[in-house]
Amino acid sequence: MDYAIINKIYGTAPDAFKGRYSPAECIGVKKERIEGNPDRAHVSTSYVERNNKTMRMHMRRFTRLTDGFSKKVENHAYAVALHMMYYNFVRVHSTLRMTPAMAAGVSGHLWEMSDIVALIEAEEAKTVTKRGPYKKSAAEISN
Repeated sequence: MDYAIINKIYGTAPDAFKGRYSPAECIGVKKERIEGNPDRAHVSTSYVERNNKTMRMHMRRFTRLTDGFSKKVENHAYAVALHMMYYNFVRVHSTLRMTPAMAAGVSGHLWEMSDIVALIEAEEAKTVTKRGPYKKSAAEISN
């Protein structure tokens, strides 16, 4: 696997007006090889940034100033997993004319949401334990 990262170096612009807030300016970029032999011309943050935007637009819990956020980290993880399953296995991408899972050879057919629901239900059936009654019975209260 070829893997590299970009480190952007930020600093103040030499012509920045003093006394007013100005965001830091990118004054340099350092590309660093992590593994393999990546082509330095193709090392980019574009794919990651596009993925972040897609997640923010599809799941409003990632946008600021919303009350649709996850109060439990487990629910947040479930929402991200469900989005990724939909995005990669159900949604046909216009440039690929198929799902990314089909393009990568991971899946041989177009999934439907009912397939994902069936997977979730099968997993829940393995781990569900029977819960007791919510209210105590009259005999338990009198003791």
